[in-house]
Amino acid sequence: MTLEQLRIFLAVAEVMHFTRAAETLYITQPAVSAAIQSLEAEYGVKLFHRIGRHIEITDAGKLLQMEAQKILDQVSLTERGLRELNNLQRGELKLGSSLTIGNYWLPDKISQFKRQYPGIHIDCRLGNAEEICEGTATGLFDFGLVTGDVKPSLRNSLEQEVVGSDRLQIVVGTSHPWFDRTEISPPELHDTTWVMRESGSGAQQMFEQALQNWGIDPAQLDVVFVLSSSEMVKAVVESGVGAAAIPELMVRKELLLSTLHPIHIVDRGSGTKLEIVQPVWKLKHRQRFQTRIANAFEQILTQYAMV
Repeated sequence: MTLEQLRIFLAVAEVMHFTRAAETLYITQPAVSAAIQSLEAEYGVKLFHRIGRHIEITDAGKLLQMEAQKILDQVSLTERGLRELNNLQRGELKLGSSLTIGNYWLPDKISQFKRQYPGIHIDCRLGNAEEICEGTATGLFDFGLVTGDVKPSLRNSLEQEVVGSDRLQIVVGTSHPWFDRTEISPPELHDTTWVMRESGSGAQQMFEQALQNWGIDPAQLDVVFVLSSSEMVKAVVESGVGAAAIPELMVRKELLLSTLHPIHIVDRGSGTKLEIVQPVWKLKHRQRFQTRIANAFEQILTQYAMV
């Protein structure tokens, strides 16, 4: 049974005439007869009684008429859905984002996309950088948005592009001995306790890389807490425990309110301010098919990257 056979059958059932049905479908009368005969032979039923020059629909024909109309209506709805999907009127975009990027950097981009394409549903899941990289590599996400490095084992699967940046800011709370200072040298990083993110965090990867570039062994720092979110790190440091390197996006309000204080690292020899700037990476699978929805969101990210 084919859709074309069902369309021909319904046309005959509507006008109760083979020749007139052929004329409405712009096909020949023998083609109409062949389609009906094929259906009848396939299922061992009669769909129409042939009475002289007239036809009457049988009980089997009435059943098929009702069900065939349902089938073709559903096909029509499906075709409409596919057209709307291709025209960005409906569909789904699946994003994976590291915690800080998802909470502070990504919302503006999602809002702009939704203004342009309100019918598109966005499913955004948050995790640490490693989880998002893995999910993008396995097809769980159309895009991953992270900071930090991609594991070597995933680089052949994932295409990386910089779409933004974030700065890590070393901060302390009001009761910390550094609260009245604005600058310290790299060796002084040993003089305080630290609150860190877990090793799979993009922010933690960037901080450890910066420490190594400054000649500091991360393992030699006095780490009192390792926490699973930067929000938790911020809250602990704000309460007066240690120092932390936190994405600047997260602490703007606290710096304005002076509940956290920024500490800048300065090379005493050259007087150069040492900064930790981390790229925001857009990740996508190198080989998986990319929908028009994904292409449209990628354009939004590209526009932001150029600003």
